[in-house]
Amino acid sequence: MSQSLDRALTLLSGLAREPKTLDQLAEEIGVHKSTVLRLLRTLEAHHFVRREGQRYYRLGSALFDLAQQALEDRDVRRTAQSALAGLNARTGHTVHLASYEDGEVVYIDKFEGRHSVRMYSRIGKRAPLHCTAVGKVLVAAMTPEKQADVVSRIDFFVRTPNTITTPEAYMKELALVADRGYAVDNAEHEDFIHCVAAPVRGPGGVVLAAASVSVPKVLLDYDGLMGLVPELIAAAEEASVHSGWTGNRKGKLE
Repeated sequence: MSQSLDRALTLLSGLAREPKTLDQLAEEIGVHKSTVLRLLRTLEAHHFVRREGQRYYRLGSALFDLAQQALEDRDVRRTAQSALAGLNARTGHTVHLASYEDGEVVYIDKFEGRHSVRMYSRIGKRAPLHCTAVGKVLVAAMTPEKQADVVSRIDFFVRTPNTITTPEAYMKELALVADRGYAVDNAEHEDFIHCVAAPVRGPGGVVLAAASVSVPKVLLDYDGLMGLVPELIAAAEEASVHSGWTGNRKGKLE
């Protein structure tokens, strides 16, 4: 990667967190302000960055346009939308659609719940594979060879007292997920949230994504969460039909 490109991408990552001044950005990437200013002017000319007042810079509209185009290019997001919106309307809880990308979960759609407790997640945000229900669904759907490779690369860091922390325990969990057709995050990622997820399939049964329902524990206990599983599976199967699935559950993740 060229040095200028690397610096420009670092600037964009820094601005994704909050608006910053020229001095702050120069300090962050460790170069002179004149170099940062040249990069910012180029990014500004292409609407990737915009100035806010006299001192601050923030992300520009071009990034949001690109993000929207990238999301629209994921057909499963479009085909699953009506089924997942219906699930959200019926349950009142937060519904996610997630896919696998480079060893992580990526949230590609979200339907916000009606309760006041908000999820940390947002469209485009990444999450770990080992402590999320959607991650378990996606890895459980992989071929044995790919699954073994992916699991060998996971850093089983602890998020809560319930987090799975070893490859052996995770592999047992994946076998259970594959057998029953859904996965559970029993407060493994965030200690106040639990979640259930099921696969969204495409032609030939290939798993394209994972759909989930996430609920704060203060609103619903574990038995109540399990009570959402039939509704979730029905919605995931509806989304799968819209995505080209014809009833073969033996497919693997692309």
